[in-house]
Amino acid sequence: MPIVLITGANRGIGLEFVRQYAKDGWKVHACCRQPTAATELKAVSGAITVHQLDVSDFAAVKKLGTAIDEPLDVVVANAGAGGQDVGDFGDIDYDAFTALLATNTLGVVATLEAFAPHLKKAQGKFAAISSNLGSIGQAGGFASAYSTSKAALNMAVKSYGAGLVIDGVAVAPFHPGWVSTDMGGTSAPTTPQESVAGLRQRIEEMKPTADPLYLDYAGSELPW
Repeated sequence: MPIVLITGANRGIGLEFVRQYAKDGWKVHACCRQPTAATELKAVSGAITVHQLDVSDFAAVKKLGTAIDEPLDVVVANAGAGGQDVGDFGDIDYDAFTALLATNTLGVVATLEAFAPHLKKAQGKFAAISSNLGSIGQAGGFASAYSTSKAALNMAVKSYGAGLVIDGVAVAPFHPGWVSTDMGGTSAPTTPQESVAGLRQRIEEMKPTADPLYLDYAGSELPW
């Protein structure tokens, strides 16, 4: 039975990852900040273990990495924050900005570091859920704090992931599309089901390389 670990697993894209992997017979480690309130997650059928985890609590991420003692075929670093509370330029809330970076950037690094040993055992794949807003080549002044956190995520996974190639581990960021979730809003054209089905195909296609592609869920390449 293949094994996947998913962060931010209680809603949106993360929850859909849990549903699809569990339906296909995978063992799932589903991580979220408040398991007691994760009603939809706990209702999903399958070989699912729910873990309490806030990825901005780096000690907790490391502790969970020690507690889970088995190879992981896939890790989906999906947990993220939107950054709406950071404020506009000229009135930036730097505490909120720091918290955003802790979740969207450093939380992904902590997840990769904690579960790299598990991925090495399986020659597994680490997929970081980024955004097209993290593309410096496409930057246009929209959602600047969020975009900054995702651009930093992209750099981090490409840089740290290069060191894992020798162990057969594939690492890459992915843009899930504009998805109709709590974060994406009801106007978004892509459903979680469509996004995750595409992302799972992209993950299946991943290869260990120091020069990974930056793709969206449909396989289109984005500029770094």
